[in-house]
Amino acid sequence: MATSWGARLLLGVMWLLHKLPLPLLAALGNGVGRLLYLLAASRRQVALRNLALCFPDQPEAERRRLAREHFRWLGRSILERSLLWFAPADRLRKMIHIEGDVKLAERSDKPVMWLVPHFMGLDVAGVAVLLFQNQYACSMYQQQSNPVMDDIIRKGRLRFGDKAEIFPRSDKALPLIRAIRKGHAFFNLPDMDFGARDAAFVPFFGVPAATLLAPSRMARALGMVVQPVVAEMLPGGQGYRVRFGDPFENFPTDDAVADTTAMNRWIEDEIRRNPAQYLWVHKRFKTRPAGEASLYEEMPGG
Repeated sequence: MATSWGARLLLGVMWLLHKLPLPLLAALGNGVGRLLYLLAASRRQVALRNLALCFPDQPEAERRRLAREHFRWLGRSILERSLLWFAPADRLRKMIHIEGDVKLAERSDKPVMWLVPHFMGLDVAGVAVLLFQNQYACSMYQQQSNPVMDDIIRKGRLRFGDKAEIFPRSDKALPLIRAIRKGHAFFNLPDMDFGARDAAFVPFFGVPAATLLAPSRMARALGMVVQPVVAEMLPGGQGYRVRFGDPFENFPTDDAVADTTAMNRWIEDEIRRNPAQYLWVHKRFKTRPAGEASLYEEMPGG
C-alpha cells in the first residue's frame, strides 16, 4: 500500500512539473543530476567504471568531468519525462526537432525496425514516432514489479498511441512477431545487457559485451528494413532533436554475429558524437564469458 501511495505521489509531482517552462525544468533537472552524482554512489561508480573501460586513453579527470555531465543529463531526463507523460501534443511537437526520414515506415513495403540506442532522449524518440508519422508501431518494455508504477509507465508511453502496442519483455515474442507481420514498425532498444541467452560477446569499445542477436535474426526472419534512430536532448530550453538515419545497407546478412558487431560499431560512433548523453549508469558489461571475473566486482553492488 505504501509503495502504491509513493507511486501516486510521484505521478502528482510529475504532473506539476510538466507545467513549468522547459528552461526552468531543465535547470531543475541539472540540479537533480548534480545531487544524484553526489548521493547515488553505486551508480556513479558504474558510470566511472564504464567510462574507464570504454575510454581508457582519456585522463581520469576528463572521465570524471564526463560522468558529472552525464548525471546532469540524467537528472534532466528524469524530470522532463513529465512533459512526455502530460504535455499536450502541440507543445511537444514544438519542442521536438526531427531530422531525416521520419515517415519511412509509412511508405515501406517491408516492416521497419527502428534501432534506438539508450541515449538520454530515448523516450523522446518514442513520442516522436507517435506524433510525426502514422504507421502502427510496437515495442517492448521492462515490466515494473509495482503495478501502479507499471500502469503509469504504460499509460505514459501509450497516451498518443492509438496506433501503438507495447509488450512486456518477460512475455514470449509471439505477440510482438504477430504485430510486425501485420505491418507494425518495431521500436527496438538493442544495447542493454540481458544476459548470455540469445546473445553473443561482441566488442563494445574493444570490450566483449553480451549483445542480443535478435535485431539481426528478427530482421532477417521477417524481411525488415532497419532504420537507425538517435535522440538528443538540447541545452536549456531548446528542446530535443531526433535523427532518423538512412536504413542500414547490407543488414541483416546471414551472419548474425557480424551484424551485431557492425551494430555496436555504429552505436560507438554515435556515442563519440555525444558521449555525456549515453546511459553510462547501466552495467553494460555485467555478463562475462565463462570463467571471466566481473568487471564490477570491486564496486558497491558489483
